[in-house]
Amino acid sequence: MSTLITNIAELMTQDADQRVLKNAAVVVEGERISWLGPASEAPAADDAVDAGGRALLPGWVDSHTHLIFAGDRTAEFEARMAGESYSAGGIAVTTGATRSTSDFDLTRLAMGRVSEAVSQGTTYLETKTGYGLDVENEARSARIASTVADEVTYLGAHLVPAGADAEEYTELVCGPMLAAVRPFVRWADVFCERGAFTEDQSRRVLQACRDAGLGLRVHGNQLGEGPGVRLAVEFGAASVDHVNYLSAADVDALAASWSGWDSGSGTGRGTVATCLPACDLSTRQPLAPGRELLDAGVQLALASNCNPGTSYTSSMAFCVTTAVLQMHLSVHEAVRAATYGGALALGRETGNDADGERAVGSIAVGHRADLHLLNAPSATHLAYRPGIPLTHAVWRAGVRAR
Repeated sequence: MSTLITNIAELMTQDADQRVLKNAAVVVEGERISWLGPASEAPAADDAVDAGGRALLPGWVDSHTHLIFAGDRTAEFEARMAGESYSAGGIAVTTGATRSTSDFDLTRLAMGRVSEAVSQGTTYLETKTGYGLDVENEARSARIASTVADEVTYLGAHLVPAGADAEEYTELVCGPMLAAVRPFVRWADVFCERGAFTEDQSRRVLQACRDAGLGLRVHGNQLGEGPGVRLAVEFGAASVDHVNYLSAADVDALAASWSGWDSGSGTGRGTVATCLPACDLSTRQPLAPGRELLDAGVQLALASNCNPGTSYTSSMAFCVTTAVLQMHLSVHEAVRAATYGGALALGRETGNDADGERAVGSIAVGHRADLHLLNAPSATHLAYRPGIPLTHAVWRAGVRAR
């Protein structure tokens, strides 16, 4: 079954050539894109959709979320808005609620959050464990996450539980807990930050997870300058996320990690800097220096960081708008960070018909048909009309989801 989407006013491909096509069309066949180009040259298809002069983008790729949770932290948010500073300790509140919630209800809640994200144009997303913080509940979270998300990350090293010895807990994260979650996850993460895990503890977690064959990510440099970026680059992590407080050396290290990158083959890739602007606003931290990072040659991603404590939103459009209006990215740069950049952070930016692992985050022949049709003639309206819900239609792996 093939579908022709035609009368597209602006097609922002975010492909290797970063093309922006006018008066364009796309053909979707099964779960893949089989053709794109001028609407006047479009081939016949089994079905046709008139885009009505709207803009078409790749679906958002949300590379950083925490969807497996129960409970509410409204009181913490209110206190922070009244002037209290953010600390990592609030995670414990969510851990208690999550542990006491049934598998059925945790799955139902997570599926609702995924549905909400898809309705706003997100077509590929990652989520983490990290609100279980014991072997049984981390394994349960990983198993549930594997049924609702496209990519799952092990975050047993989110916080040392109250009353636990930090060294003993780190050993648990590196040993029995890692073994329990391993069948369900592709990635591992560590919160390398004051109040969470030290440099030495973070290093041990990253090493153990790498030895177990997992890809690596790091929560780093959120609350102040620290070792997170340096560790991420040293271990070849796919991304380092938050990056609010960076030294010149941090920026240089991230830039240097991309010096040998070949975007066509995916070889020589570096560490993506993932900015989480909705979280920055909620915690009243300085916005991550996205403009500086891009200018230095660092590959950038934008993600929602959807979680109950510091960023309870799955709106990637809000993140894009914030990046344009407050982080000084162009619309094209912000959309690229929220699509191709997220795919790059998840190692899913390449792939085609030949290998069966279809790329996401860009619109090109052979890539997965993840498409986001805006109720606007251009992507510029995402920032030009902030706060207006502009998602008109969504295709996820070729299936219309909205």
